[in-house]
Amino acid sequence: MMLAKQRLAFASHSVLLVAVLLFTPSDAFAGRPPGKATPVTTPAKALPVKHSGLDDSLRVTPPPDLLLGASAQRQADGLATFVEAARLEDNGELEAALAAYQKVLTVDPGEVELASRVASLLVRQEDFPRAIDVLKDAIKARPSEPGPYVQLAYIYAKFLQKPVQALNYANQAIALDPQNIDAYERVYEIELAAGDANKAILALDRAMKVDSKDPAFWTRLGKLYASILFRAGQEPRLEDIQRLNGIFARAVENAGNDPSILKDAADYFAASQQIPEAIPLYLKVLELEPDDSNAREKLATGFLMTNERTKAIETLREIIAQHPEKFQPYDLLAQLLDDGGRALQREKQPEAAKAEFAKAAAAYEQSLLVNPNHAQTYLRLGELLIGPLRETERAERIIAEGRLRFPQAPEFAYLLALAQREAKHSQQAVVTFEEARHEAEMANPLMLNGRFFLDYGAAAEQAALYDKAADLFRQSIVADPGNAAEVYNYLGYMWAEQNMHLEDAEAMIKKALELDADNGAYLDSLGWVKFRRGRFEEALTDLLRAAQSLKKEDPVVFEHIGDTYAKLDRLPQALDFWNKALALIPDSKSLAEKIERSKTTLSKGEPIKGNPFQ
Repeated sequence: MMLAKQRLAFASHSVLLVAVLLFTPSDAFAGRPPGKATPVTTPAKALPVKHSGLDDSLRVTPPPDLLLGASAQRQADGLATFVEAARLEDNGELEAALAAYQKVLTVDPGEVELASRVASLLVRQEDFPRAIDVLKDAIKARPSEPGPYVQLAYIYAKFLQKPVQALNYANQAIALDPQNIDAYERVYEIELAAGDANKAILALDRAMKVDSKDPAFWTRLGKLYASILFRAGQEPRLEDIQRLNGIFARAVENAGNDPSILKDAADYFAASQQIPEAIPLYLKVLELEPDDSNAREKLATGFLMTNERTKAIETLREIIAQHPEKFQPYDLLAQLLDDGGRALQREKQPEAAKAEFAKAAAAYEQSLLVNPNHAQTYLRLGELLIGPLRETERAERIIAEGRLRFPQAPEFAYLLALAQREAKHSQQAVVTFEEARHEAEMANPLMLNGRFFLDYGAAAEQAALYDKAADLFRQSIVADPGNAAEVYNYLGYMWAEQNMHLEDAEAMIKKALELDADNGAYLDSLGWVKFRRGRFEEALTDLLRAAQSLKKEDPVVFEHIGDTYAKLDRLPQALDFWNKALALIPDSKSLAEKIERSKTTLSKGEPIKGNPFQ
C-alpha cells in the first residue's frame, strides 16, 4: 500500500483535551432559579363524605363539607396563579408572568424564594426600582431571611453603582447568616470593583473564621481566594499556597462522597502543581463516577501541561504498590504513558515512543485484569495496539473479548473491523464493518459519519470489492462534504491503480486538489492517473511537484517518477529514481527486478522503447 496515498494510516479516534483549571468567582445570582418550593401537604386522614343521594356532578355549588375555608381558598388560588405564572414565563411572556407572580406575592409577600425570582426577572428587564420594592417587601415580611439582602447588595453594586448601600445590605446578610457564602462574595466583589484588593481579601478572611460544615462553602471560598492570589504572571507566595491548602482541605474533610467537591479540590491541587495531593482525589472521583472523562482528562493532560508528568507517574506507581486491587491507577498511568509516547513521536524519537506505548499497553491490560467491566479501557488499548504499536493480531483478540462483554456498544465492532483490515484480514473486515453499521443504526447513528464510510470503503478496496468501495466513498462524501478531500483522492487513486474509470478518476483527484492544492499525495495521484491515460509529460510535471511538496521522501512517488521517465525513454533518470525508492523500501522485489533488468538493457546498449517493466 502506498504511503503517498495517505491510505488510512490508522488514526486514533480518541481526543485528549487540554485541562483548563480556572478558578473564577461565581457570577452574581440574578436570574438564579429559586430553591425548593414549599411542599403541598395533604391531610393524613380524609374526612368522611356524607351522601345525600344527589349526584355531586349535578350540584350548582359544592356540598358544605367540601367547601374550602377563606385561608385555604387563598392558598389554592395562589398556587393556581403560581402555576399559570410559571407557564407564562416558560412561554417567554415575561410581563404577564411578572403580573401573575406579583399577584401571588400580594397574598404572601414573605415568600422569599418567589420574591427573589420576581426580582431576578425584573432585573433582566432593567426595572430596578420594582425589583428593589419586591425585595424590600420581602424583608419587611421576613426580616431574618438573608437572601433578599444579598440580592439587594448585588443590584445596588452592579447596576446602580452605589457601593455603600450595597456593602450595608451584604453585611446585614452576614449578620443574619454568618455561613452565607453569597454574602461574603458580594462584599469581596464590591471591594474589588472599588479597586481595594486588601479589603476584598479581608472579606474572605472573615469567612475563613466561620465553622461551616458545608463543603461547598469552602470550595467557593477557595476559588475566590485563588482568583485574587493566583494572578497571571505572578508567582503565588508560600503563605498563600498554605492558606488555600487549608481551605480545600476543609472542603475535602466535609465532602464525604460528593464527587463535585472532590474534583474542585483536585483541580486546585493540580493547578498549583501539588501532584501527590491531586492524584488521590481524582482517583476517588473516578471510584465514585468511573466514566467521568473530564476528571480522567484533567489528570492525564493537566499534568502534561504543567510539566509534571514524571511526578504524576511516580505517584501513580506508589498508589498501585499500595492498592494493586484498584483499576483506576493503572488506567491513569496508561494514559500518561500513552501521552508521553505521542509527545516523543512529535519529537521524532520513534524508538523511545514505541517503548512508552508498550508500557501503556501493559498498564491497560493490568487494569482489565483487575476490572474487565470497563469498556473505555478496552477501546483505548485497542486503539493503541492498532495504531502506534501495530500489533493487529493482539488487537483483534482483545477487542473481540471486549465486544463479547459489551454487545450493545457498536464502537467495538468498528474498532475490530479496523484491526482486521490492518491485519490484512480483508474479507472478515468487510463483514465486521457491515455488522458495525447495523449496530450503529440501532444504538449510535452518529457513529456513521464520513470517517466511518471512508474506513469501511478502504476495507472493501483492500478486499478487491471496488464497486462496493466506490459506493462507500460516495457515502463518505455525502456525510461530510467539507472534509472530503481525502475521500476524493482515495477514490480517484483506487480507479487509477485498477486502470478503470480513468476520466472519472482524474475528476475526483482534481476535486481533492481544489480543497488542498499543495497536497503532495494528491499531486502524485494526479500524475499517476495521467500516466495511466498516456499523458507522460504532464504526468512527470505533477509527479516531480509531488516529490517536492511532500515533507519526507516517499518510495511510491519515486517509483512513479521512475516509471514515467522510462515511458519517456529516459532510462538513466528512471534508474536514479527507482534506486531512491529501493533505498527506502529495500525489501521490494519488484523494484529490484526493474533495476536489474534496466541495467542489463543499458549494458547491452539496446534502445529503450517505453517502459517494458510497467
